[in-house]
Amino acid sequence: MTRKNENGSAQSPERVAAALKTLRTQIDKLDLQLLEMINKRAELAKQIGVVKSDTSSNVFSASREEEVFKNVLDNHKGPMPDISVRAIYREIMSGCRSLQRMQKVAFLGPDYSYSHIATLQRFGETVEFVEVGNIAAVFEEVNRRQADYGVVPLENSTDGRIADTLDMFIRMPQVKICSEIRMSIHHNLLAKCDQIEIRRVYSKPQALSQCRNWLAKNVPHASLLEVTSTTAAARLVRDEPNAAAVASRQAAVKYGLPIRFENIEDSPNNETRFAVIALTDSEKTGKDKTAVMFQIPHSPGALADVLSLFKTNKLNMTWIESFPYRSAKGEYVFFVEFEGHADEAKAKRTIAALNDSCLKLTVLGSFPAAELLD
Repeated sequence: MTRKNENGSAQSPERVAAALKTLRTQIDKLDLQLLEMINKRAELAKQIGVVKSDTSSNVFSASREEEVFKNVLDNHKGPMPDISVRAIYREIMSGCRSLQRMQKVAFLGPDYSYSHIATLQRFGETVEFVEVGNIAAVFEEVNRRQADYGVVPLENSTDGRIADTLDMFIRMPQVKICSEIRMSIHHNLLAKCDQIEIRRVYSKPQALSQCRNWLAKNVPHASLLEVTSTTAAARLVRDEPNAAAVASRQAAVKYGLPIRFENIEDSPNNETRFAVIALTDSEKTGKDKTAVMFQIPHSPGALADVLSLFKTNKLNMTWIESFPYRSAKGEYVFFVEFEGHADEAKAKRTIAALNDSCLKLTVLGSFPAAELLD
């Protein structure tokens, strides 16, 4: 059989094989050059680790890693997609970090829950994963220094705030936000049976909520049953007849389940924002956010007076939530996030003014503003 080249002329199998061999030889040479350069980078990372050990600096620096991503992607001309380049550099940095010290990162498990996927997106594969059963345990692991970092969901574009996370910030105000992860959430219906045979759909409450209209239309005869995580749902469905799970593509692969329907979330812009928590926050990058938590006097206009401080100091608020303060009936804690780093002049003035106006103020941390990851 002959093949045609790009000019339309026929090529013999021998010429095709020779051309492939030449191109693959070039790739092999480039692979060795890439390997050499990666290891040179790793040696420099080890030297940085020695310098950091003398100054007690953290191994993970969200600000520095965002700087690396920006530098690489700003200079990337293709043809490889940006998402692939980012993934490659994420793993390079993950491996380089491990040469300085292996990091422990706690997350709400099990594997291939959305929290686990977010953890992989931020830290890569070369960390020690600490799987826990609830959000409170993530905070506990970080607070007790059993983990260097934790990853917790903060808010979802469909369902809003994650109450368990906000509650833990109130309980442990010493825990800071040092990075954020914004991730598009795509739900899939996993089942070993046909659509018409599905009688039960398992998933985490938030996932069921984010797909409620699709589920009502497409599996109206099925009961919706809540479990602790999307991955736990997939695990159940692996062994149970006439059942389906709302879960990630990765969970389908892990448990060998067919994906019956993809992207069943009701909103095409479904996004969850995760906070990376630690006992320290992050350095300035020039494109940062700062999160604060405060209580105010229970008097008319108190909240309006506090919020006016952001306008006065020309700081743009990006997030605000009120949350019941469980230790005092009828009282609320407010969470506000604004553009800028706590070390910048405008932010310092605002924080000082907030401190004077609020009954209690906690700066939850400054961190680089993240891009949305699909």
